[in-house]
Amino acid sequence: MDGIFNIYKSTGMTSHDVVAKMRKLLQQRRVGHAGTLDPAASGVLPICVGLATRVAEYLSESGKAYQATIIFGVETDTYDAEGEITRTAPTDHLRREDIERALVQFRGRQMQVPPRYSAIKLQGQAAYKRTRAGEEVVLAPRPIEITRLEIVHWQNPQLILDVECSKGTYIRSLAYDLGRTLGCGAHLASLVRTRSGPFPLEESVTLEELARAGEQGTLAAYAQSADRALEQYPALHLDDESATRVKHGNLFAYEIPQKERSLARVYSPAGEFIAIAEWRPESGKWQPKKVFTE
Repeated sequence: MDGIFNIYKSTGMTSHDVVAKMRKLLQQRRVGHAGTLDPAASGVLPICVGLATRVAEYLSESGKAYQATIIFGVETDTYDAEGEITRTAPTDHLRREDIERALVQFRGRQMQVPPRYSAIKLQGQAAYKRTRAGEEVVLAPRPIEITRLEIVHWQNPQLILDVECSKGTYIRSLAYDLGRTLGCGAHLASLVRTRSGPFPLEESVTLEELARAGEQGTLAAYAQSADRALEQYPALHLDDESATRVKHGNLFAYEIPQKERSLARVYSPAGEFIAIAEWRPESGKWQPKKVFTE
């Protein structure tokens, strides 16, 4: 089977746990996830199967959306509810207007320091392992972008936010930094990923639902085409001659506006998704980057 499954990951499971269960369910080894979701978080986790594993990198690079619940007045060493409390402070002074003003600085492109308790590698070892071993871990700020940051609900000391952001954004760091900005500290109490790339929460399916579908022989109905992961790129619909060139990995010509020339989805005359192509300005042609058909 080839395709992408929009899985709803429940709390308590790692992303690798989901992959392992999908391998067992589908009885095939070529299965991978597109963007890790922490065990304490729930929500959308795209699972790529078969040939679709070759587009996982594009899904991982795509934007994400979350609903985050933040508690003010309590800081933890992990920046979430799993960690040890390191500081408490009163929140009686906090008003919605204060939070609205503080959120302004967290919108747009910025540098963010990841949590020390993260899987970022330092000299080949995850930062959280070094931190647990007692090392003083210092992570460098990384560029991120938060395109949407809106209050859903506020009842002191709990804040619920809708967040849309780039790859690499740590919502735990956002919670910590927001608490520091407001002077009382904060931590991330819970997190739901509501979208990963083009895959929304409302279209996700649980592992239990997939298991039942497997028993009924309808599992394939939940697999979505690999090209859905590439919806942000233009589609090139080729004639027979150009499609044959693509299948052999050869350059081909196709005119589109210059601003859209980067990566593209490539289709045969019959509408079959056959490749990902990359624009080569030196030749003025497209080069097949990944071919999905023989």
